[in-house]
Amino acid sequence: MPHLGRTPRPGRTPLPGRRPQPTGTAAPVVPRTALRVGFGVPGTAHPLLASAEWAELTRSSGSLHWVVLNVAGGPGDRPDPHCLDAAGRLRNAGVRVLGHLDVAHGARSFGELVSDAHRYLDWYLVDGFFLARCPTEAAELPEIRRTVTTLRALLGRAHVVFGHGRHPYPGYVESADQLVTFSGPWTDYRWSQVAEWTADYPPERFCHLVHGVPRGHLDEALRVARWQGASTIYFTDRTDGSGGTGGDPWEALPGYWDEIVSRVGPGVSE
Repeated sequence: MPHLGRTPRPGRTPLPGRRPQPTGTAAPVVPRTALRVGFGVPGTAHPLLASAEWAELTRSSGSLHWVVLNVAGGPGDRPDPHCLDAAGRLRNAGVRVLGHLDVAHGARSFGELVSDAHRYLDWYLVDGFFLARCPTEAAELPEIRRTVTTLRALLGRAHVVFGHGRHPYPGYVESADQLVTFSGPWTDYRWSQVAEWTADYPPERFCHLVHGVPRGHLDEALRVARWQGASTIYFTDRTDGSGGTGGDPWEALPGYWDEIVSRVGPGVSE
């Protein structure tokens, strides 16, 4: 992924039709309309349950920045040949595969995380790690730095993504390749604000994961990502079932997968 220089982004103007944003909480900046975005896939159901989804991801490899492999809330208890095959197909297509490490907002121990990382490397030959439920406060940063230093010692070329889900203490940006600074529903994302300090870093450092995005609002969602300076995205019309049905919005590809791939990437190969 190309890495831009750290040029502060000038002021943004509000999107047409968006609510006025309060002052003092975000830096208004001009949109990076030429920004080329790609996808970070935060997780897909097991290949036995979602073989078509894994095949589509391989077919769409030119638009993917990375895909998270979550076997069973982590690497599982033993090697899974179906997951190894699915991950291998993606890696052979040039897509980074990241192991899912659940930090549990700092509740999981250093030893547990390193043990999971070893299994991901030994069993699935991953290219890096997605630290799910990563803490956001300054007090937890030293332990996260310790963990990442060990992960990079295990795999020098590791691509590390912090799955905060919101803007963390700025110091986290120095320890990861990318930060997920938004993860949540479209109803929140469309009115969200960007932290002022993110303007000091290029868009390649930030990811947005948004569920419940209606097909008719894809263009607006892409504009939000560009205005806020995030070059890795994942938008889906699936929801988290917060109305009472439960469910993981990331387990299945969005119903408009081909459409959104054709908008942001080189297209889906036949």
